[in-house]
Amino acid sequence: MTGTQFAPRMAHDVIGNVGNTPLLRLEKIAAEFPGIEIYAKAEYFNPGGSVKDRAALNMIQDGERTGKLTKDKTLIDATSGNTGIAYAMFGAARGYKVKLCLPMNASMERKRILAAYGAELVLTPGDEGSDGAIRRVREMYAKDPDRYFYPDQYNNPANWQAHFETTAPEIIAQTGGRITHFVALLGTSGTFIGNSRRLKRDVPGVQCFSAQPSVGFHGIEGTKHMPTAIVPGIYDETVADRNLEIETEDCHKMVKRMARVEGILGGISAGGNVVAAVKVARELHAQGKKGVIVTILCDSADKYLSEHFWDETED
Repeated sequence: MTGTQFAPRMAHDVIGNVGNTPLLRLEKIAAEFPGIEIYAKAEYFNPGGSVKDRAALNMIQDGERTGKLTKDKTLIDATSGNTGIAYAMFGAARGYKVKLCLPMNASMERKRILAAYGAELVLTPGDEGSDGAIRRVREMYAKDPDRYFYPDQYNNPANWQAHFETTAPEIIAQTGGRITHFVALLGTSGTFIGNSRRLKRDVPGVQCFSAQPSVGFHGIEGTKHMPTAIVPGIYDETVADRNLEIETEDCHKMVKRMARVEGILGGISAGGNVVAAVKVARELHAQGKKGVIVTILCDSADKYLSEHFWDETED
C-alpha cells in the first residue's frame, strides 16, 4: 500500500473501539489562509457514529462503578439523538433497558437508529427542543426514581471528564502539541469544557473558543443558545476565551462544501464547528498570524440526509 499508512484497530467489542479517532486536515477549506492549519477530529469513526459515544460510555461506567446502574434499572435520559444512540448501543451490548426523551423533530434517521437498537422513545414537542425533553425526563424520573438510572448528561461531570481523559490527550498527541486554538459548539457543553480544561492545563498559550447558534430558534440539532436555554450544570462560561455565534444556514452550506471539496460527509453541528474554525482562521489571517486550529466533526451526515437543505441551490 502506498501513501498514508493506517494502523488497524485491535479486535474489541463496541466499547473497546470508542476513541482514538482520526484527525483530518482540512487543506482546501484552509487554503485561503496561508500559514494557518485547520484540523477536525472525525468522531463519526466511533462505533455509535458520534462524539457522544465517549461521554455516554463514561457515564454508564461511572454508574456501574458507583452501583447506581444495575440490571434491574432502566437507563433514562433526555437527548437530541446522538447521546441516545450511544446509550442504546451500549445498553444493548451490556444488557440494559433504555428509555429516551427525544424532540419529535429530531431527524428521521436518528429515530430509526434508536428503534433499531431497541430503545423506547418518548417524543416531546419539537418547538421546545432539547429543553422540552429535559423537562419531560425530569418529570418521569421524579415519579419513580427507584425504577431508573438517570445519568443526566447535562449535569453529570462524567460527561466532560470523558473528553478531559481521552479526546484532548489524543488531540495533543495528533498535533504534536502544536495546537493553538480549539473551537467547539455548545450543547451539553461536555465536549467543549472537557477538551478545553485539559488543553489549557497541558498546552501553554492555547486559546479555546466556544460557539453557539446566534438565536434560540435554530436548526443546529444538539446545540444550545445558552441565553434562552436551560443551561447545563456542567457548563462553565469562564472556560472559554471567547464565544462565537453561528448561523444555521452557514452550517448547511459548510456541510455541503466539506462533502464537495474535502470528501468529508459531516453532520450539521460538524459543519457549524468548521464554520467557527474558519472564522478564527480568517481573524488570524487578517492579523498576519499563524495558527493550528482544531475542531470536532461530531457525527456524519448520514443521520441528516432527509433534511431539505440538501435540495437547496446555492445563491
